[in-house]
Amino acid sequence: MTSSFRVALIGHAFMGRAHAHAWRTAHRFFPLPLEPELVVVVGRDEDRARAAAANFGAAEWSTDWRAVIARDDIDIVDICAPGDQHAEIAIAALAAGKHVLCEKPLARTVTEAQEMADAAQGALASGVRAMCGFSYRRTPALALARRFVDDGRLGRIRHVRAQYLQDWLSSPEAPLTWRLDKEKAGSGALGDIGAHSIDTAQWLTGQTIDEVSAVLTTFVTERPVLAQQEGLGGRAAEGAPRGPVTVDDAVAFTARLSGGAIGVFEATRFALGRRNANRIEINGDRGSIAFDFERMNELEYFDGDDPDDAQGFRRIQVTDPSHPYVDRWWPTGHGLGYEHAFTHQVVDLVTAIAEGRQPEPSFANALQVQRVLEAVERSAADRSRLTPTSA
Repeated sequence: MTSSFRVALIGHAFMGRAHAHAWRTAHRFFPLPLEPELVVVVGRDEDRARAAAANFGAAEWSTDWRAVIARDDIDIVDICAPGDQHAEIAIAALAAGKHVLCEKPLARTVTEAQEMADAAQGALASGVRAMCGFSYRRTPALALARRFVDDGRLGRIRHVRAQYLQDWLSSPEAPLTWRLDKEKAGSGALGDIGAHSIDTAQWLTGQTIDEVSAVLTTFVTERPVLAQQEGLGGRAAEGAPRGPVTVDDAVAFTARLSGGAIGVFEATRFALGRRNANRIEINGDRGSIAFDFERMNELEYFDGDDPDDAQGFRRIQVTDPSHPYVDRWWPTGHGLGYEHAFTHQVVDLVTAIAEGRQPEPSFANALQVQRVLEAVERSAADRSRLTPTSA
């Protein structure tokens, strides 16, 4: 009989819903060594926490995360709360002997991320594991791209081009959520979605970003304040009070990677018409791959060894049982969706814990991403700006 793996979910809004779905689904489609059980949902408001627990199928709810992580019947703490709570909750949970899954970005600052990584390292001796939730790694098309890189199909990597484009903040009347407060979020488009591009680029190429040159900007400096706001987008009622936006709206930076590749990165929540265009293209000396999450079941691949009269990008429909994760789902051609990446995340996490392995990405991996985020902010604040002059 499979042992139960008991989960405490802290936070129940956008990310909490995605994680709850994964915990409820993973063992129904994948043969797991431990069976996840969503035991308790934790939130700040009693009524909303109670409703979320009922909706997610959890037996209990709470507003006291400290009491929850002290319980003997909890095996893992899943942190989906705003960024200002990540470090305190994760460090306390690890000290209590609980495994931890923490949403990205890992923290608001490098200092917080370092403390979390140190706590995770210290917990290893007790068999306790921690992982950061860069879920796009578990998209089958990107996992296939990683396989192509590992197999040498792209050869030596020369270029990385990554964009993450959304438009849910394009209206100046979109509400002031916690994601627009630096004290809670750490940064704006940079950390919220740019962190995904950084992690994906480094994971796919096997190279780290060693040097950056960046610009950051905030297009709308104040927005309507709402008493409660979940999810993304929306509009406030006319005449609502306004508060300051203290994070970036958009970022662009160039990068040099450790293996010699150069990169161009862009992240914005103001690209009208782009709902969730998480894109990456990698060019090597033997081939190229290109991916866009708005067509998440497809991978474009160029094979430089093809004869001249047959060269061109080919579209691979990543829905075959031979592709990563796909064999446990639907017949060939029946695509997957956003939620499946979180299910695959649970599968990989639970399997690694049961086998005594370090799940990836580790807190150390996420700390390295945090260092890049900080370097981008420093570059944007400190770099010199030269004005073109005529000869």
